[in-house]
Amino acid sequence: MKVFLDAHKVPFTEENLKELCQSPRDEFGVEHINLFYNKETGLCFCLLSAPNKEMVEDHHSKVGIKCEWIVEITMATPLNRQVSMPIS
Repeated sequence: MKVFLDAHKVPFTEENLKELCQSPRDEFGVEHINLFYNKETGLCFCLLSAPNKEMVEDHHSKVGIKCEWIVEITMATPLNRQVSMPIS
């Protein structure tokens, strides 16, 4: 799977975002690796594992979210070494 980072306004609560991080891979093949959220601006950055950019778009469109941008990334630390950082 490829890894993508996207940015968008978020209509969800922090509790919803925490739940999303624990969700299994969806019907588009998208799985959350982590979410980064700024409460004051309502901006969310999603770090996702997905087959392609179009599936990331479909994943967000399903819940009415339009990403400002989506970019495929390469992670400096492999996924199996990632430390989960809780949203606080």
